[in-house]
Amino acid sequence: MPASGLKRLLLNKQTRSCPASWIPSLYLIEGLPNAVVATLSVILLKDMGVNNAEVALFTSLLYLPWVIKPFWAPFVDILMTKRRWILLMQAAMGAGMTLVAVALPGPDFLKLSLAAFWGVAFCSATHDIAADGFYMLALTQKDQAFYVGIRSTFYRLANLAASGGVVYLAGRMIRNGLSVSSAWSTMFVGLSAFFFLSALYHSFILPRPTADVSHGKQTVGGIVKDFGTTLVTFFTKPDIGVAIAFMLLYRLPEALLGKMVQPFLKDPVEYGGLGLTTEQIGIANGTFGVIGIVAGGIVGGICISCYGLRRMLWPMALSLTLPSAFYCYLAIAQPQSLWLISGGLLVEQFGYGFGFTAYMMYLIYFCSNTSYSTSHYAFCTGIMALGLMLPGIIAGKLQESVGYIDFFALVMASCLATFAVCAIVKIDK
Repeated sequence: MPASGLKRLLLNKQTRSCPASWIPSLYLIEGLPNAVVATLSVILLKDMGVNNAEVALFTSLLYLPWVIKPFWAPFVDILMTKRRWILLMQAAMGAGMTLVAVALPGPDFLKLSLAAFWGVAFCSATHDIAADGFYMLALTQKDQAFYVGIRSTFYRLANLAASGGVVYLAGRMIRNGLSVSSAWSTMFVGLSAFFFLSALYHSFILPRPTADVSHGKQTVGGIVKDFGTTLVTFFTKPDIGVAIAFMLLYRLPEALLGKMVQPFLKDPVEYGGLGLTTEQIGIANGTFGVIGIVAGGIVGGICISCYGLRRMLWPMALSLTLPSAFYCYLAIAQPQSLWLISGGLLVEQFGYGFGFTAYMMYLIYFCSNTSYSTSHYAFCTGIMALGLMLPGIIAGKLQESVGYIDFFALVMASCLATFAVCAIVKIDK
């Protein structure tokens, strides 16, 4: 490693704290609740006997806090410093995990656990606002560029911990004779302890940048006025209609698949699924799946930097959509080889990671060259979450109506929407 890079790893003069001591853990914590709410909740509810339509509906609605987070983001600056928000939200998410653990063994587990998950989602969205803002305040621009790959890697590793490690351990306990509710309750006790310990750790290790101050003197009316200006400037940007269509529809196949892949892997063969155990799903998701998505993201970033977004858009769109045909094959053939299934998941997730890079780069491109770039990007991420939530709401009902084979065929047909928005979106050289 170059001497300048080593120095940056070991010392940051502005914050008087080693960034390597808090950036990995901060972004692991930022990614973990999202993985728990978006992925782990699907497997949990499926294990608890909830039908596919309700699983997709309820877990899709959990995206709502991320959809609307731009509307309360300005008020985060008023009430407290971003450092305090981070610590408070991590402790609150620990409390939310405890509530899930307590709710699962009871008769009203569905209502209570969903309420707890919604609270965790709200705290996670608030934590995202504070953590991303803190990252920019605590580091110089050079350090921000240096650590961007590290923060992204640990955010993705959170998916490995949730969809792989936690699911595998829960499945292992179920196989050893523990009840489903007791096994999952135990895992959420462990998650709760992890969040509380994280809050304690970060209370000591997070730096205290001088720029991290609450803007309590700013009036609510002033904040609302500034927010209105930001909103108007966003929705009056050139080609805003095409841009919103791209943000909503580019990931449509993924949004439909996202809520049905885990139930498909779990459902018995006689119901059209693959009949995998919870333990096997943990192995397939947490190893092969995460390796694929991380590798795809890295390769996608290299290709974008070498060839540019305009040249890579169509190859990445095809990479995102065409591997979904693998699920059509699985639904028809219903193979029982875990190696074949896991290998296919690796390829499919690599395609997703590669194709998703174009989407994120487009958001950055669309929000650049304006004094409201940060706020506009928050709106874009809200629209992104909406694009995942709305298709997910109907995915379960659609699958139950037509079966897995026809459902995955419809997912393939939805790829046309991705191709359509790629054809009309405007990207300058």
